Amino acid sequence: MIEIAGVNTGQLNTLGLSELERNVIAAKQKSPVVYRYNSLDDLKFELRMRSNIVNAAKALHDSGVDFAGFDNSRCNERYWIRTDRGGFQLRRGVSPSAAINDIFHNGGQYAFECATAIIIVLYKAIIDTLGESVFDRYFQDLLLWDWNYDRNLRLVSNSNLAEAFLGDILYFRNPDYNPRTPEWQGENVVKLGNDLYYGHGIGITSSQGMITALNGARKHGSKTSAYLSNEVIHPDFDDLQRLQYGRDNRIVAAVPKHRGCGVAARIGAKTYRDPSREA
Repeated sequence: MIEIAGVNTGQLNTLGLSELERNVIAAKQKSPVVYRYNSLDDLKFELRMRSNIVNAAKALHDSGVDFAGFDNSRCNERYWIRTDRGGFQLRRGVSPSAAINDIFHNGGQYAFECATAIIIVLYKAIIDTLGESVFDRYFQDLLLWDWNYDRNLRLVSNSNLAEAFLGDILYFRNPDYNPRTPEWQGENVVKLGNDLYYGHGIGITSSQGMITALNGARKHGSKTSAYLSNEVIHPDFDDLQRLQYGRDNRIVAAVPKHRGCGVAARIGAKTYRDPSREA
């Protein structure tokens, strides 16, 4: 359920919210978990971010970007420098928001794997929520590579799939993947609707669609199916909202480790992929 100091939460659905936002409200209201907000503005900010995450995922799907492993990644070199490890380093003097937006405008010039796609979706949602000037102020010197992301994007995780809402990041695990195609160890996805997900390289489909696609990349003769794991990730909405008002002090938290599209680990202000820990 939702609790907001001084607010009758029974009237939340009358606030002119979008269908997606009403769905999040309804799901949280039905939950046995108590979701407490300091103000109605805090709740509205989260709803706006979730809506923009979903919209960004759909936009990336429609942008024409291709799927590729790190060895075959590509980018628009007007905005990015491709590193020797297949990542994209923001060029000096380039607006971070312009570089992220270019991926959506000129998708045919880009190819990357699914973890990078998730970070791009989150960056785009932040731009659309906070505005380009705020994003450019806080998200500088970007490196798009696996689960690497700027310190101003703090991710929160839990292991309760029942508490996954629209705009959350989930993971389909493929435990018996073909070692010749390690990029299909799993698929990072954005939850778009009731049993509807976006995963870069597979597209927009149901949970069964994701599982069927991953099962096609198993070892020969394997009977072990891919499955939706219980890992749930979303941005720290309170933390991002502070950036809107110029308050950027934060506590750095651990990032959950994902196999499949790389292993993420927290080191200082960044995350990095450690290939030596992949199966």
